[in-house]
Amino acid sequence: MTTLHDADRQFALHPFTHLSNHQEQGPFVIERGDGIYVWDDQGNRLLEGMSGLWCTSLGFSEHRLAAAAAKQFEQLPYSHMFTHRSTRPAIELSQRLVEMAPEGISKCFLVNSGSEAVDTAVKMAWYYNNALGRPEKKTIIARHRAYHGVTVAAGSLTGLPYAQDGFDLPAISVMHVETPHAYRHAEESETEQAYSTRLAQSLEMQILEAGPDTIAAFIAEPVMGAGGVLIPPDGYFEKVQAVLAKYDILFIADEVICGFGRTGHVWGSDTYNIKPDIMTSAKQLSSAYLPIGAVLVSERLYKAFEEYAGKLGVFGTGMTYGGHPVSAAVALETLNIYKSDGIFEQVQSRSPHFAERVQALQNHPLVGHARSVGLIGAIELVSDKSTKEPFPAADKIAVQVMAAARKHKLILRAVPGDTVAFCPPLIINDDQIDEMFDAVTDALNDVHSGVAS
Repeated sequence: MTTLHDADRQFALHPFTHLSNHQEQGPFVIERGDGIYVWDDQGNRLLEGMSGLWCTSLGFSEHRLAAAAAKQFEQLPYSHMFTHRSTRPAIELSQRLVEMAPEGISKCFLVNSGSEAVDTAVKMAWYYNNALGRPEKKTIIARHRAYHGVTVAAGSLTGLPYAQDGFDLPAISVMHVETPHAYRHAEESETEQAYSTRLAQSLEMQILEAGPDTIAAFIAEPVMGAGGVLIPPDGYFEKVQAVLAKYDILFIADEVICGFGRTGHVWGSDTYNIKPDIMTSAKQLSSAYLPIGAVLVSERLYKAFEEYAGKLGVFGTGMTYGGHPVSAAVALETLNIYKSDGIFEQVQSRSPHFAERVQALQNHPLVGHARSVGLIGAIELVSDKSTKEPFPAADKIAVQVMAAARKHKLILRAVPGDTVAFCPPLIINDDQIDEMFDAVTDALNDVHSGVAS
């Protein structure tokens, strides 16, 4: 008889997976969830320290979201938003998102995922410049170690080799610029403000070399998630935005991970004083209960779209499931819970304890740098704390810590730069934060024992 694990190995093709290793070890099967915990098919309860993939903000058993989905399924399981059609959930969600957005945002375009949102944002930047009669202004600036998705355009922007190698990416005109990571790249005795100034100057030099008339937009995550939970140095976004404004380059804020309270404010843009022309969001929009994303657009861009679409006859982009009424209904109820339960305020109240536990890991022999904001954080592992010397890549030291954490009933994620990331559901409490970081400490000790021996 074929077991579940055998069937997975035989039939499933997994993303971001070493395929031959998977044939040997098989899947890690999650069967149910409750609050911030999940259970595997062996009956083990694990604290989900990554909210799935940075997304399950309200945990794994929010009955109000299940009820919202069931109600909408009964009333209207599907409709679309093409050719003037819409539904009540899609309209109400669009209104709510615009009302929550930073100043200047006036329209919402609903999609199904973060990658779709980023692809759409790129198309919008191109469309805008075509509308203004600037057909050469098309290159998108992204940053090394950025993660913006894996579709053809989004994957081209992602600044991580594993998302591009073998896929002929980048496939669009992209210019990657320096990663803002003061721990690794600031000069000795250089302040964060001075480092930010240097990064902005470097950005301007690259823009001038490429030609400002060829650059459409700059895209950035407020906090770089999958690239290592890299938190911007002081003054970084203010200085970058000044450069972009000088050369009429759009700012696309990729809020797919940071949006909806993760950094302690509604948007990462609020945390870091970003004034975006376009914003992408997904993940915590529905607490990941159903696929949905959104692209939020400034009034300035929308007016150009409106005029240009009038000339062309149609704004010719969209997805069959964009604005799906069931997903929209669940997203609306997610936003209701954020408000009624004071989730964003809870993040602000929990984040000092979270930060204290993250920073305490700085004292561990394996940890070179600990960082956090809101309820997202990371530790960067080094073989020598004084020189910041990394471990040999073959050691996969962060992967070792991730594996050790699972033995201590905690799910974490190893990300580039020998970094271990933390991104628990926003509903976590102080006792559970302690439970999480006690397990992290135990995992680090286990790996250190092996390294030391």
